[in-house]
Amino acid sequence: MADTPRVNGSYWLQTAPGGTYPALEDDLDVDVAVIGGGIAGLSTAWELARAGRSVAVLEAGRIAAGVTGHTTAKFTALHGLVYDKLRRTRGPEGARLYARSQSEAVERAAGIVAELGIDCDWERRSAYTYACDAGRVDELRAEAAAAREAGLPASFVTETGLPFPVAGAVEVTGQAQFHPRKYLLALTDDLVRRGGRVFEHTTVHGLDEGEPCRVSTGTGATVTARDVVVATHYPVFDRALLFTRLSPRRELVVAGTVEADRDPGGMYITPDEGTRSVRTAPHGTDGARRLLVITGEHFTPGTGDTRARFEKLSAWAGEHFPGVELTHAWATQDNDPTDTVPLVGPLHPGARHTYVATGFGGWGMSGGVMAGRLLTALITGEPCAWSELYDPRRLRTTVREAPQFLMTQAKVAGHFVGDRLRPAPPVDALPPGEGAVVRVDGRRVAVYRDDDGALHAVSARCTHLGCLVDFNAAERAWECPCHGSRFDTDGKVIQGPATRPLERRDI
Repeated sequence: MADTPRVNGSYWLQTAPGGTYPALEDDLDVDVAVIGGGIAGLSTAWELARAGRSVAVLEAGRIAAGVTGHTTAKFTALHGLVYDKLRRTRGPEGARLYARSQSEAVERAAGIVAELGIDCDWERRSAYTYACDAGRVDELRAEAAAAREAGLPASFVTETGLPFPVAGAVEVTGQAQFHPRKYLLALTDDLVRRGGRVFEHTTVHGLDEGEPCRVSTGTGATVTARDVVVATHYPVFDRALLFTRLSPRRELVVAGTVEADRDPGGMYITPDEGTRSVRTAPHGTDGARRLLVITGEHFTPGTGDTRARFEKLSAWAGEHFPGVELTHAWATQDNDPTDTVPLVGPLHPGARHTYVATGFGGWGMSGGVMAGRLLTALITGEPCAWSELYDPRRLRTTVREAPQFLMTQAKVAGHFVGDRLRPAPPVDALPPGEGAVVRVDGRRVAVYRDDDGALHAVSARCTHLGCLVDFNAAERAWECPCHGSRFDTDGKVIQGPATRPLERRDI
């Protein structure tokens, strides 16, 4: 069994710290304001600047440091077991458009790496969706056939580079893996060279969809723009009610080194065991060892024992890759759309100059680049073959989507009501490093006791839509189980859709 390392942050962030960009202080006029500095926002901004538009990127934290900075960083068009489902729900043409759009995104990124000379550990690898359970072989065969019919170089195989046997796998050749932050920092440098403006630590609080649009920020400055793109991973504006069609999912990551000759030589994922994802990356300068990155244990934010999940994932790593020296542990977060396909296009049915990119379901690398190309086409008036496939205005209450839609809303309602009925522990019972929602004078209060014994108390009501937060002890953060907002122990927003902090409380 491999020892679980302390939750010490993303390897990608630690190995590519990058520079900083200023907060927005003065009013600004641009053609397009892009809200969000992850791969979707930065790809969109870069494509628009390349097309001759003036662009400003507004990021609440640091660019490429949110979800994109914590990703597994696989660049592939093979997205688990999506193609057989798409063939049934969207028809063969829908599956082909999905495959084409995602494959072209992989090649677009490869072209950018070559054009800009980006040193981002870009490596071509086959992608695999595998299962160890023989009962899933028929499912894998159907997926391989559907992916091949959709235009991917896919096949069903029974042998892989993994150090353990599998019952079968779907293999798609010619995919890629990379260092996401090195890639995006270089892309941002080129965006700035093309006249783009980038602002960090600039939280957006309001959006006026006039002509032109106006974006208000926490710094007091306003951005006036003809078009606005909301690429904040989970949309920070609720006017489109997209939160009813998204389900937040958090996953854990452990990473460490193995000898280079033990590299499984591909990118792997299985839907079994709460998901397990495996890939490697270059490590060191002599090529003797590789960084092994293992992801899994997906769960709804704000539910369950995260430390136990980290221990379980570390144990799996040690069992399947004996001798791995785990050095890093972090977590990532994704949003699953109720009908499988991301939501990229106009923000709502009445939108004329506002757009959104969300719901990538764990495949934000190819999805983000695809979104950049699609949104640029919509804004510049160019045709795009797959715009209808990803259009957020598509009818959501179809017979096929309804069960997942209802399940998502039932889960949210269960948390909204049920979490308020949970017994509240006494404050005195909190040990150092722990937090809990307690009752003080009839109100629910989120209380954390730091390592020195001092108490930090904030409102337990998420500032997004009012669900009660819960404490993630492994990452020492308050998390909302309804829509995935996250806050530090003093209530500051770590991750949206919430944009306002939890209110301080005196106890």
